[in-house]
Parts: sequence; C-alpha cells; structure tokens
Amino acid sequence: MKSKTSPLPNARIVSHDDWIAARVDLLKREKELTRQREKLAKELRALPWEAVAKDYAFTGPKGPVSMADLFDGCSQLVVYHFMFGDGWEVGCKSCSAIADHMQPAFTHLRARDVSLVSVSQAPYAELKPFRRRMGWTFPWVSSAGSEFNRDFNVSFTAEEIESGSVDYNYSKRPFPVEEAPGMSVFARRPNGKIYHTYSRYGRGLEDLIGFYTYLDFVPKGRDEAMFDMGMQWVKFHDDYKDAPSKALALAR
Repeated sequence: MKSKTSPLPNARIVSHDDWIAARVDLLKREKELTRQREKLAKELRALPWEAVAKDYAFTGPKGPVSMADLFDGCSQLVVYHFMFGDGWEVGCKSCSAIADHMQPAFTHLRARDVSLVSVSQAPYAELKPFRRRMGWTFPWVSSAGSEFNRDFNVSFTAEEIESGSVDYNYSKRPFPVEEAPGMSVFARRPNGKIYHTYSRYGRGLEDLIGFYTYLDFVPKGRDEAMFDMGMQWVKFHDDYKDAPSKALALAR
C-alpha cells in the first residue's frame, strides 16, 4: 500500500502563451540560483584544511583497515557517516535512502579521483547482515573502537543526550539518539599526509538524496507537511509493498 499523500494542489489553469511566460520568468531565478550554488561550491572548495593527526583504525570485510586504505588509490575521500549504533539490528532509514544513491555513484566518483565510503559505529559483524539484506556492495566499514565518530561529531554518549546538549552541526543542541548523520571529506597528499577539508550535517545532507530532487519538481513537492519530521515516510527499499508499475513491466 502506498504511503499517505496529500491531494493535488489547486492550480491556475492558463493558456499556453501565459504558461510559457510564467515559466520563462521562473527560469531567470533558477539560473540565478545555479550561479549562486556554483559560487558557494567554489567557496566551499576554498576552505582551509586541517591535518588529521590521529591514525584511525577501521574494520572491513577482510579485517583491519587504515584511513589511508579508505582512499583506495584516490587522492580524495568522501565519508558518509551512516547512523548504525552498537546493538542496532538495522541502520537508519534515512541513511539507507542515501546509501541507495551511493551504489550507482561509486564508479562515477572513482573516475574523478574520489573514493566513497560509509562509516558506522557498530561492529562490522553487526553491519554485515543488514548490508547483505540491502544488496549494497560499496565500501562500508566499522569505526568501533576508534575515536573517529566522536571526533567528527556523529556519536554521542548517553550523558550528552540526557543533558540536552550535544555538539552537532557546529552548535550545541539536543539530539534524540546516540548516532547522527553526516558527511566528511578528506584529501591525501602524495607524501601520505591526510587532511580534513569539509563536513556537513543535518539538512545539509539533502543534496545526497536524489529522489528529493525529483519531488521538488512535481506539484505536491516533498509532501511531508502531514508528518512530524521530514523523511518519516521513507522505508527500507525492500519494505515498499507497491505492486510493480506497468512502466517497469514494459521496460522488462
């Protein structure tokens, strides 16, 4: 059964010429936004770097992995901080939706000298069954036993959560659970030195969610006003029970 959605909005019905005029007017503002995004992206890349002083250790399917190993021959590394805490049976649904977009992006990013890896706090043995269920093959490692998640402000203690003040998204704030989502970017020089170049958290991660781009184009938009929080409607991709569409059937 489909998730609950709202009715289509009431819209003005106009002639083709009036529609073109309205569309051209909006196109001007879209182009302005594109230029602003390009300018902001350039400023993002111009941020100073900080050296990664610790020798973080991770665990992957073949055992111990160093941070240098995560680069896998590339000079740039994108880490997605996937919410999956110790003792959790499954990962975060929103993080899983983002991970669904990582699979097809992986090969394209490697062509541009970028390695893409998910990192979670849970031991790798706990990640493995869920990874198998989701059918993901992109690199996913555990940071259990290291300070990586703490240092990049995506794992919190029970005391911090109870106090209502955790360090997340560059401010002190309440947070409901011990794990949080995020993305961090690193660079590795030919001499082996590793630097932290960028991180973003919270709603800044929406750019990684491809289906939101599609939803922003359609009349209902994201259609989340009925929910207590955004993405509350999202399920694991194997939990959607809708029958296959006729379009998909024809494509086969």
